Amino acid sequence: MTPTYAVPAALTIAGSDSGGGAGIQADLKAFAALGVYGTSAITAVTAQNTLGVESFIALSPEIVTAQIRLVLSDIAPRAVKTGMLANAEIVRAIAVILREYPDLPLVIDPVTHAKSGDALLAEDAVSVLRADLVPRCAVVTPNLPEASALVGFPVESETEMVEAGLALLDAGATAVVVKGGHRPDTADDLYIDRETVEWLRSERIVTRCTHGTGCTFSAAIAAGLARGLTTLDAVRAAKEYLTAAMRAGYEVGAGHSPVNHFHAFESMLYPERIAR
Repeated sequence: MTPTYAVPAALTIAGSDSGGGAGIQADLKAFAALGVYGTSAITAVTAQNTLGVESFIALSPEIVTAQIRLVLSDIAPRAVKTGMLANAEIVRAIAVILREYPDLPLVIDPVTHAKSGDALLAEDAVSVLRADLVPRCAVVTPNLPEASALVGFPVESETEMVEAGLALLDAGATAVVVKGGHRPDTADDLYIDRETVEWLRSERIVTRCTHGTGCTFSAAIAAGLARGLTTLDAVRAAKEYLTAAMRAGYEVGAGHSPVNHFHAFESMLYPERIAR
């Protein structure tokens, strides 16, 4: 008999990206690359490519809840992340079922828009996400526009990033990562919890391979938590993973190309590239 071993599992609750670079697809790639068994609950089906989102259909809260319930009751993931949640009804339904699992670490990527700028979350759902999910989370990872939407004031400077982090802690988050990728000069992120303030400094990578960066980052954090890392260590590891994935990005389509989730396996998959 073949010996078996336990592989930690994680659950992503997000939208499907038909272009394969973000959403559920990006999350499952990141989970697999980081040694975690990926499970999923799809909230919406999008019609998109690297140029943008043409349309999407949100699934019913009932089918979203059913997916989550069946995964949690059988596979028992050690961490969960949310991405595109589409509308307030889905946000509320997720909050209700996750109350039954208070010890399950939750990573919130508060997706409001696609990389192309297309809206992926109804305006009235932002306040519901803040009220119903943020107080439940282990870490929330907004970029600057998402942080502005969540806290109600512009977030652009480092000082405003700290203020936004503190506001989200006051809203109930256990930890916050305010991502600085939208700033023109740096790509520094802020990690903040009730005991620690740490800037995650990094050089800006000039590339069009940026599709799915937020999804990948939050999925990598969830993978780290599933593997038993502390929140701060999971965030640090996720930052390193995403930076390497962006550096190794490959061009797909005519718009925002995806990051390279499996960059660590390039020497095995494409030895001819290494030989050059």
